[in-house]
Formats: sequence, C-alpha cells, structure tokens
Amino acid sequence: MATSRQELRAEETKRAILGAASELFAERGFDTVTMREIAKVAGCSHTTIYLYFKDKEALLHQLSMAPLQALHAQMEAILGDQAMTPEERLKFLSRIFLHFCLSQKTMYTVFFMTQTSRVDESEPTLEIQKLRNQLFGLLQQAIAGCLPVGLDDAQFLAYARIYFFTLQGIIGTYTVSEEPYERVLERLTPTFDLAMEVLLAGCRETAKTRGV
Repeated sequence: MATSRQELRAEETKRAILGAASELFAERGFDTVTMREIAKVAGCSHTTIYLYFKDKEALLHQLSMAPLQALHAQMEAILGDQAMTPEERLKFLSRIFLHFCLSQKTMYTVFFMTQTSRVDESEPTLEIQKLRNQLFGLLQQAIAGCLPVGLDDAQFLAYARIYFFTLQGIIGTYTVSEEPYERVLERLTPTFDLAMEVLLAGCRETAKTRGV
C-alpha cells in the first residue's frame, strides 16, 4: 500500500512538472525558462525535479514526442493512400498539419521551433528534431508527387521548403489569435486550401519555365 501511494505521488509530481513546463515554455519560450522556475510552479523543490527529468531537453522530449508521433502516423497514412490523387494527398496532408498546429497553438513554437536544426540535416542530435525532419520528409514526398518529373533532389527540397514556409506563415498568423481554432478553421479552410493550390500551381509553373 505504501509503495502504491509513493508511486501515485511520484506520478502526480511528474504530471505537475510537465504541466508547469508546458505553461512556462508556451508563455516565455524554452530558452528563458529555468528548471528552478519549473520546479517552483510545479510545487516541488529544485532538486526533486532532477529525479524525474535530467534537463530541459528531457522535458521537451516528454512534452513533444507523443503528439508529434501521432501527427506523423496521420500524415503517413494519408501519404500511403493510393485511392487519392497526388494533389488530394498533398491537400489533406496540409490540412492535417494546419489543424494540428492551430489546435496546439500555445505549444506550436515548443513543438517545431525549439532546439531546431536544418530540415535536411541527415543525423540531428535530438530525437525530436529527427521526428520533425521525418514530418518534413513526408510533406516533401507529397509535394514531389505533384511536381513535374525531372527535378533533382535539391530542387525537390527547395520547393518543399517554400511550401513549408508558407504553411508556417499561415500558422504563425493565427497562433496569437484569441479566436478558437475551430472557428478559424471553419471560417478560413477554403482560403487555406486555395492558398495551397495557388502555391502548388506556382511551383509547377516555375519548374516548367526553368526547363524541367
């Protein structure tokens, strides 16, 4: 019985630490928050927090990996759906990504911008960055399927980056909005879809005019 109570308290402490880290990272950014501050908000000592997480990177991993893995599974399933055209797959992948980011808008910067490195880095140090790069890779595959044949890897990467930057621009516009994300999506999904169609058309035309 005593062991069960100890395990319960330990789990409660861990949840409190994660909740505090999530709140502080979202409010002030990953870099400015200290482990001591997280411990204070969580209601534990600055030494106790290290029994559960060795550093902020471990907290970042714990907070981010499960949601991003779920997003990866959704995107991978869409990419593998051969019943859809390449354009439909890209459209749905884009929607899924937008919906995820806007539904997690307080954590968007933590999930995608914290401790980040290049999307084309082959062996990033952090597991979360490996997963981010895999997400970008799925998007890159979807875009490649919609572009003319004959592009080389550098060109595919360039167009994927342009597409991704546009997605991030849309997301960044609404991460600070007080309007509920469901209302944003209901009101603006047709505009988002059109933006992606226009962007893809521009990428295709650019590829053609450059002689591909």
